[in-house]
Amino acid sequence: MPILRDIPLNIEVDDLLRAQGAEPHTIRARRPAIVRAAETALESGRSLLEPLVLYEIYPVEALHHERLILKGGKTLNGPLIATHAGRARQVIALVCTIGPALETHAADLMRTDPLRALALDALGSAAAEVLAVSACNLLETETTTNGWHASMPLNPGMIGWPVEQGQPELFALLDASQIGIQLTEGGVMKPLKSVSLVMGIGPDLSTPGKPCDYCTMSATCRYQYHYA
Repeated sequence: MPILRDIPLNIEVDDLLRAQGAEPHTIRARRPAIVRAAETALESGRSLLEPLVLYEIYPVEALHHERLILKGGKTLNGPLIATHAGRARQVIALVCTIGPALETHAADLMRTDPLRALALDALGSAAAEVLAVSACNLLETETTTNGWHASMPLNPGMIGWPVEQGQPELFALLDASQIGIQLTEGGVMKPLKSVSLVMGIGPDLSTPGKPCDYCTMSATCRYQYHYA
């Protein structure tokens, strides 16, 4: 299975602040210590990032109701899959991780320097998100040169594809251990700063809405317009 290495990660201090649940403009005005911690974490933590992406492309054989049947007999199931990848000719399955080093270092710091530890943890969250977006953009560019289109990225846990269903289906398509990712019985990825998703590609795909519309936190999330 192909592995992408050394994808550039364009991460800014504001990304770390958002990853901590903070509004950057407000925090800069009221909590400069948190901003300084984020700046320090961004500078010192970059060397601990080990971005890796594993992916595989599967031809689609059929769609039966809400079951997408892939070559080899594996399936993806649910209304989210049917809506956004039901007309796909191929499906790209991928997992991304920044590795264990950063989260291990942040955990070690939690007792002695919790502010710095939280900032480093936020760096990990931001980096994993940026890595996933960059990988999707790269693969979309490479696979849609023939006039095809890509669906939005579909993550287990989005509305219509629950974690307990989506994670096992996705991990059945990939040997995630090749980049050091394991899936627990509860559907949690280790290292924690990892992302799993699929995208459909094909000539007749349309993508209604945006990923935030299918997030279980969409009713209360303050950042959905930032990610739109």
